[in-house]
Parts: sequence; C-alpha cells; structure tokens
Amino acid sequence: MKENQTNQKKKQYRPLQKMFMEVPPKYDLLNRIFTWRLDESWRKQAVKEILKDKPDKVMDLCTGTGDLLFRIAEQAWPGTELCGLDFSPPMLEIADQKMRSKNLEGIRLISGDAADMPFDDNHFDAIGIAYAFRNLTFKNPDQQKFLKEIYRVIKPGGKFVIVETSRPKNRIMDNLHKLYMNLLVKRLGGSVSGNRPAYHYLAHSATNFYTADEVCDLLKTIGFSKITYRHFVGGVAAMHVAVK
Repeated sequence: MKENQTNQKKKQYRPLQKMFMEVPPKYDLLNRIFTWRLDESWRKQAVKEILKDKPDKVMDLCTGTGDLLFRIAEQAWPGTELCGLDFSPPMLEIADQKMRSKNLEGIRLISGDAADMPFDDNHFDAIGIAYAFRNLTFKNPDQQKFLKEIYRVIKPGGKFVIVETSRPKNRIMDNLHKLYMNLLVKRLGGSVSGNRPAYHYLAHSATNFYTADEVCDLLKTIGFSKITYRHFVGGVAAMHVAVK
C-alpha cells in the first residue's frame, strides 16, 4: 500500500488545493472564533458516531490540521488503525506538530489526493470529514470523482460521517447566517489571516451550499442507502451519517 502520492501527481493541483497550501498559522484560531467554539462540540458528536461500533480502521478525510483525527485517537479502542489524509503539506505539518505535542502514536498522516486514495477497495469501517465536504462538492468539477472514491474505500456496512456548514430551512435564520458570514467571516477573517481569497470563498460557499436534504440526495446518487442527519444551531451546520 502506498504511503504517499508521488509529487502530488506531478503538480497537477486539484481545485482549491493551492489555496489550502497557503493556509495561515491562525487557521485553527479563526475557526474557533467564528464558530464561537461550537465546532469543537460538533466534532465531539461526530467522534461519538464514528466510534459507536468500535471500528477497526478509521480515516479522517481532508484532515487538515488534524482536529477531528486527534479527537478520534484519544477515544478510539486500542489497536484501531487511524490515518488522516490531506492534499496540503503545510496543513499536515501543523497536524504533525500537534500530534507530537499530544504524544499520540500510531497515527498515519498521508499527503494524498481524495480522488485517488492509496487504499484497497472496502478498506475502512468508518470515514469522517469535518468542514471539508463542502470543498469537495460545492461547484467542484471533480465532485463525482471524490464521491465515488470515498464510496470505494468504505466497507459494506461502514459509515461516512460528515460535519459541515448547512443552509437553514428558516428564511430568517438563513438571512442572519448570510449576514454573519459576509460581514464578519469574509471581511474580518480575510483581514486577520492575510488570506482574503480563502475567507471570501468560505463565506460564499457556506451561504450557497446544499441544504441537508440535498446532501442526502447527493449521497444517494453514489450508492449510500441509509442516510440520516441532524442540524446544529438552527441549521447553520449539520452532521450526516451515511451507511454503505
């Protein structure tokens, strides 16, 4: 089994890849601020769902700086195979530093392509993804490649757990969410981070992303059968659980 993809496919970047390779050191801090630290609570609920059936093999897809992965590692059954995959080496460097500071062992951090993962068919019992499913699917020309690859590496009966921004069903809440993202996240995030394109993209994609029901429909198109979800904070975020 390959540990790493070779030279990121000879520098053939995926959509958004260059943006996430320029991630600023303040990435984690800004995430906490803009979600009022609620993102931590939502990740905890995702971890609980991922580990519910004591899986043997778990991946945090688009792991970024490892926030979801390390929470899984702290609660996983001894001997659980754990890995995090991401296409941004700078993000993985931060994840590696965090992993060392937490004295966590036995976790593989893999620099790779979510559309061409170095795993056999039906490999994982569970895959989690936090705040990156939108990046794989929102107006992304490689959307179907990502979705089919995720489905391929999950075992029959295995689950895919998604924590992501969502579109509130209530019109007032939806408008408030748009106002918050465009006035605070877009402007302040871009200014403080020094990476304006990244936070402009975040605000635009989050306020125009699929509704929770539309995400269910999308997952059904690639073969997931049992799909459930729950909303957080009036629908500004959601957790989906899809079973293969």
